[in-house]
Amino acid sequence: MPSRVCVVIPTVDNSTELAVALDGLTNQTFKEMEVVVVGPDQDPGRRVTEERGFRYIDDKGSGNRADACNVAIEGTDSELVFFTDDDVIVPQDWVEKLERWFERPEVSGVGGPNFAPTEESDIWQKSIDVAFCNKFLTAGTNYGRKSEGALEEVEQLPGVNSAYRREVLEEVGGFDRGAIGAEDVMLDHRIRLSGHRLWSDGTATMWHRRRGIGRVRRQIRNYGLVRTLAGKRYPSLWGWSHSLVSTFPILVCLSFVTFIWGCLNGGLSWPSFWDISTEAVPLGIERASVHQLPTLAILFNIIAWFGAMIGPSPSKGPVTVIISSMVSFMLLWDYGIGINKARISILTGSPNSQIDDRDRS
Repeated sequence: MPSRVCVVIPTVDNSTELAVALDGLTNQTFKEMEVVVVGPDQDPGRRVTEERGFRYIDDKGSGNRADACNVAIEGTDSELVFFTDDDVIVPQDWVEKLERWFERPEVSGVGGPNFAPTEESDIWQKSIDVAFCNKFLTAGTNYGRKSEGALEEVEQLPGVNSAYRREVLEEVGGFDRGAIGAEDVMLDHRIRLSGHRLWSDGTATMWHRRRGIGRVRRQIRNYGLVRTLAGKRYPSLWGWSHSLVSTFPILVCLSFVTFIWGCLNGGLSWPSFWDISTEAVPLGIERASVHQLPTLAILFNIIAWFGAMIGPSPSKGPVTVIISSMVSFMLLWDYGIGINKARISILTGSPNSQIDDRDRS
């Protein structure tokens, strides 16, 4: 008989962390479930999966998360399909907390927040988590979203912490085939377009490791790119927040250029820079050009710190909140760069302007 729940974990060359995730699934309070890991045939993850009595499926050379997950969906037959990643620490009651909501017919999919594990994260990983959970500067991303009530309707579920009815996944055709990213965003969008509803349980936390700042910056830059390409395929996915963030690198560069111009034209001369009294020294465009940069920097930090303080990250603290403003700046810059890179590829008709990888070299 099919299991009530099947938990799917895509993996590529990350067997050490995969073992930790599987150990968490071994000890779940909910028992009517199977666990399926999908990855390359010769991946070391096969050994750690089978050692724990779970099933390993060859991803058939998928090369991306979307196709790997589709292979797992096609190769299983449970009523509900859960998704997470190979770099998580799974709470014992994770499956139980999400499974209970499917007793309600209006629940087609449900997920929960994901935060960095506080005990094993360093100061930078915690600061990244705080930045991801910033109330004002998350640029539409789904990291750290935490619903206010027990169950709250949402537009998107995080791929690392999500569950769906199989019949809904089959109705919409699973993940967009060949998607190089934003596969969870596009899946949820099509599910909602089909008239189904998605929900979030704020108590169903998944502990998700954050990477180093360099890797996270590359991740966010790529996310900006694929999110834009997803918006090309599904125009209704594009929102004002993405357009706003795309201007961030441009505005930063413009601010620095204006500052330098003001300095070169006498705006920094003593005492005009320090004396803000317009009676003593007329403001003038040169002096205003110099003042705008530190003014904007102060304003950005105030917004970033306040948004971090009221965000839901469990890693909040005086140090991590302060550092998070610098992290937020870098991530907004990278997200904007990714968006603009995608826009250029679309305008120039580059092969890289597609969200799927079927024709990519």
